[in-house]
Amino acid sequence: MQSEYRKTTQRLAPPQHEPIPQGQYDIYPGFDIGPGRIAAGYAALAERLAGHRLVMLDGYGGVFWENLRAQLDAQLAQRGLRVAWRDVSAALHSSASIERLVAPFLGGDDPLFGTRFTGALSDFFDAARLRAISPDPDADISIVYGCGAALSGWEGLLVYVDVPKNEIQFRSRAGGICNLGAGAPSSPKVMYKRFYFVDWVALNRHKAAVLPRVDVIVDEQRPDEPALASGADLRAALAAMSRNYFRVRPWFEPGPWGGQWIKQHIPQLPQDAPNYAWSFELIVPENGLMLQSDGFLLEVSFDWLMFRAHREVLGACAQRFGTEFPIRFDFLDTFEGGNLSVQCHPRPGYAHKHFGEHFTQDETYYILDCAPGAQVYLGFRDDIDPASFRQALERSYHEAVPLDVERFVNVEPAHKHDLFLIPHGTIHCSGQNNLVLEISATPYIFTFKMYDWLRLDLDGKPRPLNIGRAFDNLYFERKGERVKAELVSHPYMLSAGDGWQVFHLPTHRAQFYDVHRIEFDRQVDVETLGSCHVLSLVEGDAIVLETAHGLRQRFAYAETFVVPAAAERYRLINEGATPAKVVKCFVKDGV
Repeated sequence: MQSEYRKTTQRLAPPQHEPIPQGQYDIYPGFDIGPGRIAAGYAALAERLAGHRLVMLDGYGGVFWENLRAQLDAQLAQRGLRVAWRDVSAALHSSASIERLVAPFLGGDDPLFGTRFTGALSDFFDAARLRAISPDPDADISIVYGCGAALSGWEGLLVYVDVPKNEIQFRSRAGGICNLGAGAPSSPKVMYKRFYFVDWVALNRHKAAVLPRVDVIVDEQRPDEPALASGADLRAALAAMSRNYFRVRPWFEPGPWGGQWIKQHIPQLPQDAPNYAWSFELIVPENGLMLQSDGFLLEVSFDWLMFRAHREVLGACAQRFGTEFPIRFDFLDTFEGGNLSVQCHPRPGYAHKHFGEHFTQDETYYILDCAPGAQVYLGFRDDIDPASFRQALERSYHEAVPLDVERFVNVEPAHKHDLFLIPHGTIHCSGQNNLVLEISATPYIFTFKMYDWLRLDLDGKPRPLNIGRAFDNLYFERKGERVKAELVSHPYMLSAGDGWQVFHLPTHRAQFYDVHRIEFDRQVDVETLGSCHVLSLVEGDAIVLETAHGLRQRFAYAETFVVPAAAERYRLINEGATPAKVVKCFVKDGV
């Protein structure tokens, strides 16, 4: 059944948490919200609706609305209730009108990039037709359903149906869903571009507006067995996370250069995938948060947390970043795989002007693991000639001939726990046989590829290159000895105590975040000092986090978790037989 509506090697998340061996990486981490808080199935949802005359069944793009309506209608009919259904999509503008609305944000013929939508979800609707959607006075229940149902203005029960963004993409790859207001599915890459630049922007603004009055939250990723909880319990869970900790649900994707490290170290993952190139450890525009009650799981989009408690999460930097979480952690696996594409990322002004982003894609490579001889391509050789480099790239692209990358690009040896700095405009890529923990600013799709080793993507088509955009952003002065001085972090001890040390791994002056590594034998106490801390266990078997507000959680090797600024202080306890090392990333003071 899954293959009919989703296209992926990843399994559907289970309705209940399945215990895993202690200390093993958990791909379905749940935040405990107490007993009796989560229910499952359409019968349970029907019980929540029964007794309400007016219901708004709102939700995110990608929900299978007609399946939900049919199954819920059957359950309500079993209870002897007559339902009047009103489809809010009947009030949408025509597909042609919506295409004209979104076209300025889609970048024309550019296959990858557009500009962030500046409008609202209401712009997709005809206001008069929205007002004309009215209940049936003779029905037991009138339900208006679909994306934007709350725009109808009804005074009734508000149910919000969420679906994780990874599932949205799996459904789009199977051709099972459309973009908002579109008449038919497009190719997955075309749909994703519109999701990112238009649909998700409009839907998130609407989600933020309705959050305070949501009565029931529904997780629809399992279309025949949705999970649900009360809006009050959702808001209480978000408040608890904002004072203690959270770990998002990671998800994993194969790629043309992907490796085998993730497969070998995370046995919960399907082993029939050809590789895993990426682990979305903390790419919050796409990750979700899993709530857990009596073992039952319910996933909501990460956006809810920032809309509810961004000041508690971010602390001092909330004024700058608002509801956008600024830091990203992900894995890039090239073990027994291939080199990444030779690439760079946009300068801040370019990112804002061309893509509508508020900050740019500054990165670092933390080498979590590597094989002997591994290397990173970083900066230019001292004798770089930009014109010759451009000419060689164009020839490679047009004539499909290999590029001698090392003639132009500097190469640095990679060792475990090295940190390489990749501020915007820096040419770079990971070489083969690295497991990179990419510690970065949150924007994650603005990669200008210049050379991709003449590879095809997993769909058998050439991967798009962006040589022109890259040359608009490259810093050719980052070359030779300046690479070692400015783009390779030089750690030093910052502080020490009984059985613990803190090392500073300085980042580039252009990067707004900094990195520490905490090394300890038994335990160490840490203060947030008004800053949000993103952490990952980079050496050791397992640690326990104890927060000042009384919560306790175990984390395994390579798991990423976050302690919000409002936690104030916390303790890390080493459960392994050898010293633990934890990387901590945070926004610099005064940013």
